Formats: sequence, structure tokens, C-alpha cells
Amino acid sequence: MDYKFYGWEHANVPAVTPEYQKVKNPRHLYELLSDIWCAKTCAPRMRDEWTKENRTLGQCSITAFLAQDIFGGEVYGIWRPGGNYHCYNVIGDCVFDLTSEQFQGEDLCYENNPKQFREVHFLKEEKHLRYEYLKTELKKILENM
Repeated sequence: MDYKFYGWEHANVPAVTPEYQKVKNPRHLYELLSDIWCAKTCAPRMRDEWTKENRTLGQCSITAFLAQDIFGGEVYGIWRPGGNYHCYNVIGDCVFDLTSEQFQGEDLCYENNPKQFREVHFLKEEKHLRYEYLKTELKKILENM
């Protein structure tokens, strides 16, 4: 697979939880999620713009928190015009952003950004439901591997 997400070259961290041991690293998670990301998992405000060609659009926070479940580490956010944070993962010195492709080459700054917390993001019920759906669909795939 041709990886285009930020940090793919160094995304070699292993799963830290037994239930996700089949997920080899963030690149493997990207491959698995590529078959799951859909308009249903996209942020509602972006859903009309979502396409299979831009499958990471509107998927950042739910993807970053799922990656945190699997690999540990922290989730950070880049402040975006419009008042939202774009979420990505940091595990030790490994920084990766599984959904960076949605910005189509725009330079994002992955330094000195604030931590993001699921307790805050998941106050939005729709976001928590999208995260749960993504997690459930991933577990189905892993059960069949």
C-alpha cells in the first residue's frame, strides 16, 4: 500500500493492549481503517464532502482516539480555522497522523500543540457513536484475521 499520512515512515510502534495484538503498527491500522472509513464515520459537518478518494476527511478525532486505545501515547490537536482541532497521535518520539491526507498537501505543524482528551471530544454524542462504530467494525475485521 502507498502510505501518504504524516509520519508513516516511522510509524513502527506495536499494539500495547491484548485485544488489538493483531494490529501490527499504525500503517497496518491505516490499511484496516481504509476499508471502514465511510460517510457514516465522517464528522456530520463534512459528510456532504466525503468521498472514497478522500476517505480520511472528517475522521481525525475518532481515529486518533482509537489509535490511542491500540498503541497508547497521547492525542494532540492542531487548531484549525473554524474553531476545531485536528487530532493526531504521539507515542514517545513517534508522531503520526492517520488522517492527514484530507488536507491534500497543506503543511500542518505537529509541534507545541495542546493535548486532546476523549472526555471532552466525546461530550458530543454523535462523535462518541462514530468512534464506537469505528471500533466495532475494526474488531469484526480482527476477529476474522
